[in-house]
Amino acid sequence: MLDFSAMRDRLEAFPLAEMLIGLCLLVFIAFVADFIVRRVLTRVGLGLAGRAVHDLDVLLRPVVHSVSRVVPAIVVHRAIGGVPHLPPGVVTLVQNVASAFMIVTVAIAIGAALEMANALYARSPGAHRRSIKGYLQVLKIVIYAVATILVIAALIDRSPLLLLSGLGALAAVLMLVFKDTILSLVASVQLNSNDMLRVGDWIEMPQVNADGDVIDIALHTVKVQNWDKTITTIPTWRLINESYRNWRGMQESGGRRIKRFLLIDQTSVRFLEAAERERMRRFLLIDDYLAEKAEEMADWNAKLVQAGRDPVNMRRSTNIGAFRAYVQNYLESHPRIRQDMTLLVRQLQPTEAGLPLEIYAFTATVAWADYEAIQADIFDHLLAILPEFGLRLFQQPAGADFRSGRAGAGLTEGRQEREMV
Repeated sequence: MLDFSAMRDRLEAFPLAEMLIGLCLLVFIAFVADFIVRRVLTRVGLGLAGRAVHDLDVLLRPVVHSVSRVVPAIVVHRAIGGVPHLPPGVVTLVQNVASAFMIVTVAIAIGAALEMANALYARSPGAHRRSIKGYLQVLKIVIYAVATILVIAALIDRSPLLLLSGLGALAAVLMLVFKDTILSLVASVQLNSNDMLRVGDWIEMPQVNADGDVIDIALHTVKVQNWDKTITTIPTWRLINESYRNWRGMQESGGRRIKRFLLIDQTSVRFLEAAERERMRRFLLIDDYLAEKAEEMADWNAKLVQAGRDPVNMRRSTNIGAFRAYVQNYLESHPRIRQDMTLLVRQLQPTEAGLPLEIYAFTATVAWADYEAIQADIFDHLLAILPEFGLRLFQQPAGADFRSGRAGAGLTEGRQEREMV
């Protein structure tokens, strides 16, 4: 059997060898402790956590690995004093470094725990309404700042209160350095408390070329994935200081607005003859409108005749009025148009480009492709049926029109129509 007492007596004659053996033994014990904690206990704990909650082991792994690194540091901090013949200054230095390492490891573990908390919160049903990522990032900054002070205090072997007392003189410098962080913190609080922005919202901010869905809300930045799949990163404080459009209200309402007009050639606007009114009554959508108008104008004109007024004062139907009534009834009978929202067909101020006839309505869907298809179908129909009312769209003549002589023919036709009226 080995006589450890005799071996120790012999090693006392060689202090350097005894110190090296003690250091090697300390390193071996630290590695064994690290192996037991990280390779055995952590695997068992993560396996149990993964069975309890889906993917919890994946989220918990960075936290557990960071905490497990504290164990060998504790072993070194406690056992370094037992290494023989080691100078006191070296012992103090190693203990200070071990303490600093433990502080850094714990800070990293807390940061990983906050990331895990954010990931778990993101799975909750209401996570898209309130983002806590900005608050967690502020908490991480505070934790890392405190850890930095403690690490410096541990390395220089002084009380952290001495370092904190000197921060007052650096307050102005810190305010300047963390200006963006402070602005972003205030902006994040306002955005979340007022429910101004959520992950998944469609926003438009032309000044930064952002037009798409919000995919991430952090402390300093908000990421927007544009419709061309590019990513625009916006400083959080700009969303408070500058204006932007949030389409969430439209998406939650279930209807998307159509606001588009047809430019009617004003030279094609005219009164309707009796035969034309009868011919238009074949349109089921305006049959009742034409009957009511005919009765109303007949009563009005009869009173004028009885009063001996000039026939020029008589009321007459117009083709633009009949077309406007047709569009109104067409939209009111359209199955993909919301009837409980604003629905208007109105004339705007005439311009040199024609008479704008605007359609203001809401579709029964907010899906982009469906919305565009509904809008296109409506205007396809209106453009095709417009000539039935004797109306023309205004369109600037192109080179082909001048070469074929259609531009001059159109002007002559419009002049003849005005002379007939």
